[in-house]
Amino acid sequence: MGRVLLADDHELVRETIAAYLTQNGAHEVQSVGTFDDAMVALDGASFDLVMLDYRMPGMEALEGLKTVADRYPDTPLALISGAAGPDIALHAIDQGAAGFLPKTLAPAELIDAVNTLIAGGSVLPDEAVSKMSYRLTPREVEVVRAIAAGKSNKEIARDLGVQEVTVKLHVKTLSRKLEARNRTHAAMRARDLGLV
Repeated sequence: MGRVLLADDHELVRETIAAYLTQNGAHEVQSVGTFDDAMVALDGASFDLVMLDYRMPGMEALEGLKTVADRYPDTPLALISGAAGPDIALHAIDQGAAGFLPKTLAPAELIDAVNTLIAGGSVLPDEAVSKMSYRLTPREVEVVRAIAAGKSNKEIARDLGVQEVTVKLHVKTLSRKLEARNRTHAAMRARDLGLV
């Protein structure tokens, strides 16, 4: 199937995942125990997927992930963790990861996730996805703040230097993301969620 680089400082976890991916997923797995060893492996070979443990020597949390993403932009990356929550998952995606794999995944789910990532897809836990729906683009934040300040679509369009139809589109997207009934409700929801 694919060549996987697995970097995790817990030997038992590393060997268990590697063995499972090799035997049940027909993947070729190279496993290492530190971030530095992962970089050496990446410099020496090409991989279809890189799986990095969130907490391992040299990783520096998401800095290591960003380093790999910047240096190997065409290689799918997944962050694996036993403890990190949905916020870390979202930050990992922001830093270039294609997936976030909790170590609590059932073996069959792990195989599915790895196959999805190798095929160019993305994998995120459900709780991270539900948080993600509230993530607004910088322009959407500008629009919802203007709505909260009592401005009309026409005024917002003038202030932002865009067409009024563009503002209406932003309002529609905002309302969907915030599960709001209308623009006023969107502003209230954004305020309640601490987005404005």
